[in-house]
Amino acid sequence: MKLSLVTIFPDFFTGPLAEGMIRVARERRLLDVQVVNLRDFTEDRHRTTDDTPFGGGVGMVLKPEPLFRAVEAVAPEPPPARHVVLLTPQGKPFRQADALRLSGLSHVVLLSGRYKGVDERVAEHLVDEELSLGDFVLSGGEPAALCVVDAVARLLPGVLGDFDSAESDSFHSGLLDCAYYTRPAVFRGWPVPDVLVSGDHAKIARWRRENALARTLERRPDLLSEAALDEADRKHLKALTGKKEK
Repeated sequence: MKLSLVTIFPDFFTGPLAEGMIRVARERRLLDVQVVNLRDFTEDRHRTTDDTPFGGGVGMVLKPEPLFRAVEAVAPEPPPARHVVLLTPQGKPFRQADALRLSGLSHVVLLSGRYKGVDERVAEHLVDEELSLGDFVLSGGEPAALCVVDAVARLLPGVLGDFDSAESDSFHSGLLDCAYYTRPAVFRGWPVPDVLVSGDHAKIARWRRENALARTLERRPDLLSEAALDEADRKHLKALTGKKEK
């Protein structure tokens, strides 16, 4: 898979791309990450990437010309062979399902917005989708782009030692993940739940599922409407809801 990161601050990515799962994915040649300096696609001596908005107002707007040139140079293949994503607070919320979907594509271009945003013609005629990390504003799209890269990289087959470690993550099944414990079995008088040291793998699996359901109900009940639940899950949620109402 190839990821092209278009930005006016290419050095922002230098350290993070050399660490963790992204480094592993790159070293194993499972992920090709290309950092693209938007200023290289300007045509004036000042390498201008932004201008004042038509109609007046404060702030600056990224110009369309360098963004179109950059994408057409690094990803000349037509859609769907390339997929262009704009990171913007106005985009739809980035979810685990989006990370999984993007990890199956051959070439994704991530555009990092800046200032007041980008010329709307970029969104209308160049971008395939707009994504946001949440209902808050960052100084630019670079931190958001890095989060997308990390979320996608760890889903590529062969990056993680055991893909089950990705499949059991929060949101992968539609639920938050369960609680985890490690040694010592008792810490400052707080013991690990007995079932986790019982050696009964079936009971452990059920405990983890029920704990994930309970956590999701408590912290993110909005996720339950779209989660894949079986009859045992629904019975457990009904019992938990009954306890909360008492």
